[in-house]
Amino acid sequence: MASFKYLGIRHKCPFCGGHFSTLLPCGLSVPVLKAKQVIGGGYRLNSICPRCHSWDRERFVYLFLKTYKEYIYNKPINVLHVAPELNLSRKLRSLPYIRYTTADLYSSSVDMQMDITDIKQKNESYDLIICNHVLEHVPNDRKAMSELYRILKKNGLAILQVPISYSMERTIEDSSIESPLERLIAFGQDDHVRIYGLDYILRLRQVGFHVEVNRCSHLFSLEDIKKYGLIMDESIFCCSK
Repeated sequence: MASFKYLGIRHKCPFCGGHFSTLLPCGLSVPVLKAKQVIGGGYRLNSICPRCHSWDRERFVYLFLKTYKEYIYNKPINVLHVAPELNLSRKLRSLPYIRYTTADLYSSSVDMQMDITDIKQKNESYDLIICNHVLEHVPNDRKAMSELYRILKKNGLAILQVPISYSMERTIEDSSIESPLERLIAFGQDDHVRIYGLDYILRLRQVGFHVEVNRCSHLFSLEDIKKYGLIMDESIFCCSK
């Protein structure tokens, strides 16, 4: 196995259960991401599991749900997972009580094609929505947020992760920047249309969400953050109605 040379005791993957001396790096070293101190973007070490290839951000969401949202494991709920991460998707689909649906605009391997700015589902259809690292790709992100709010049940939970800079008060975006190269330079990835700043939370609240920000370093010990290869400064954006 290719992962054999990485075996060790320093890190553990909560998906495959493997123990490793190191995890694999990921991301691109783009000047704007470093300059803006973007969390969840750019080049970073100890990110990808050598065996199952889980990413730091999906391990974070999984461990958060497992540790703090135990209700998803013991009662029937409707779950929508947009642009599903492979390992997180497998875990959620395996839970017997969950009515689990995956969606994506382009992929053919999901349960339904979905444009999150024009969702066809009825109001209050889902108890849990997971939509990670999607909104930074969507030109009309406020419309997408509004649609996700509409289909979330009252007392439901939407986890809406994005790359974000806590050093910026305002989001950087410019609809005139269209070429992949220009977007890479301006936003850190050739298919991103913005870099979110602290006003991301305000945008979510403006469509109706109640937003709770849970910092990884407040949720998990330093020992666990290192063990599972999490991003210490990343936050879970828990949105409810």
